[in-house]
Amino acid sequence: MDYGVLSILPPLLAITLALVTRDVLISLTVGILAGFLILNNYQPLDAVLAMLDSIVALFAEGWVVKTLIFSLFVGSVIRLMVDSGGVAGLVHFLTQKSRAVRSARGAMLLAYLIGVVIFIESSITSLVAGTVARPLCDKYGVSRQKLAYICDATSAPVCSLIPLNGWGALLLGLLATQITAGVLSGSAVEILLKSIVYNFYSWLTLLLVLVVILRNWDIGPMRRFEENTTPVNIPVPPEGVHIGRMLLPLAVLIGMMPLSLYFTGQASLLGEGKALESQTFLDTIFAGSGSTSVFYAVLATLLVAFVQYVILGSMSRQDYFRSMFAGAGELLPIVTILVLAFVIGNLVKELDAGNYLASLAQGWLSAGWIPVLVFLLSAVIAFATGTSWGTFSIMMPIGVSLAVATGADVYLVVGAVVSGGVFGDHSSPISDTTIISSLAAGCDVVDHTASQLPYALLAGAGAAVLFTVFGFALL
Repeated sequence: MDYGVLSILPPLLAITLALVTRDVLISLTVGILAGFLILNNYQPLDAVLAMLDSIVALFAEGWVVKTLIFSLFVGSVIRLMVDSGGVAGLVHFLTQKSRAVRSARGAMLLAYLIGVVIFIESSITSLVAGTVARPLCDKYGVSRQKLAYICDATSAPVCSLIPLNGWGALLLGLLATQITAGVLSGSAVEILLKSIVYNFYSWLTLLLVLVVILRNWDIGPMRRFEENTTPVNIPVPPEGVHIGRMLLPLAVLIGMMPLSLYFTGQASLLGEGKALESQTFLDTIFAGSGSTSVFYAVLATLLVAFVQYVILGSMSRQDYFRSMFAGAGELLPIVTILVLAFVIGNLVKELDAGNYLASLAQGWLSAGWIPVLVFLLSAVIAFATGTSWGTFSIMMPIGVSLAVATGADVYLVVGAVVSGGVFGDHSSPISDTTIISSLAAGCDVVDHTASQLPYALLAGAGAAVLFTVFGFALL
């Protein structure tokens, strides 16, 4: 059934309510209910029952359960690193012993550096950068909103540019599906790697946030938040804190990700009947499961933390589990929002919003306009759904088909899909990365959305211009 303009109503309603009410949870619920009313002929009871069934059905998906458990346990890891004194030890080392961070700019550059280096998963990137840099930003008078912007602007963009993670696995799977269907030819790995140079939004965002830090460039609401922030004294850490209590768990969390991708990639290739000897290391990595890998990584980190903190005597067993469950509890609101985000993503797909948006412009644009069109459509869908991954799943087959049918450059169009997904996700108040970045920095979600939106729009406008120029230049 063709729902037309009604297909985009539920996500737009959720976003509007989120901006007005500042309550993302209620806004998502209302948007989802509106969608199920459309699907169920406007019968309220049928719509409510269908919504509940849809939520329950999510937990039958293994990747969803692993992602949710990971999201809870990464909160446990962060809380354990704080309560064990690891974060205080790192802050003391950076500010007192090495004096590597001695200014507001240094605190922001630390958050930026962490965001660039930790590219294993966008949620981990934001949480670690926020946890480490927040006390330093407080000390030197950097607003929580600016820290949230730095965390957000270096999470998804970096993960999409260095795809040795779940992002790469997802994108390769989507491209491989198009190759299997006969729409594309060649290697999925080659197509993805060649498209990275055209991921204009991510490149521009990383450059822009660096300019914001170095030039202290505050525009829009960010200027007000910065003017109203005053430095806060960091208390002297107690005796016994040690930097290793943060660095070792963090190293395990980061190091286990590529190992897990390699392990799950081998299992996937064997399941497809492929000989491992004929596969390169990158082929195996890209064949891995992102959701399974982050799940393994966080479980391994909790185990190592237990040995380091409890067995070696820096925490009691009771304190360890108290911190572990408290950290998971802090992420419970995020997990609830993630569940609703998954539901609205599936809902938008069922309403066929992607094809509706694409159909609005098909047939009247030349090939040169296809990349920027795909970029803008991807941005709208990601903004409306709050998920870049869901957008990739919707727009990759649409974008690739448009490119092949019109003669537009395929690598440029793949880059446009990824760029648009990251742009819309970065700007959306119902995005998981937006919400997690706000949590990591300790600021309100709507304040974070409003203060980073001017920067996101600036980078988005630049990306749109580049996609237009290259769209015609590569014909």
